[in-house]
Amino acid sequence: MRAADVEALQAALAAEHAAVYGYGVVGAFLPVGPQREDGRAAYAAHQARRDAWQRLLAAGGTSPTAAAPGYRLPFQVKDAAAAGRLAAHLETQLTAAYADLCATTALRAQAAAALRECALRAAHWGADLPALPGLAAAADPAPSASAT
Repeated sequence: MRAADVEALQAALAAEHAAVYGYGVVGAFLPVGPQREDGRAAYAAHQARRDAWQRLLAAGGTSPTAAAPGYRLPFQVKDAAAAGRLAAHLETQLTAAYADLCATTALRAQAAAALRECALRAAHWGADLPALPGLAAAADPAPSASAT
């Protein structure tokens, strides 16, 4: 695997570590029922993806990025509504990591699948995604002058 591939994969792994941590918080605030089941499914999906990236890196002779002991949340979570916003935020952040990983040649198919899954989950949790999730938004074009 090329150095750029390893770097992008390590970044995706780090993002998955953060998502697993974040979904632990999300799950603590979701009510019993379909919402909590969605949170559990997302948590399990991120654990599986994290584990797969760790195995891939290790098989290639690279030491996988370790999870941090804790992560700073982007805002305080005190209820189910904030937990849903956090889930949307986590998935949106992951789309950026996976868009970068899509730029690699060795892992494009897996990265595109991960990007799609994260974008779908982000939309499910209420994120307002751009047409191309994960890509930095282009600067708004200068307003055109109009004759009055």
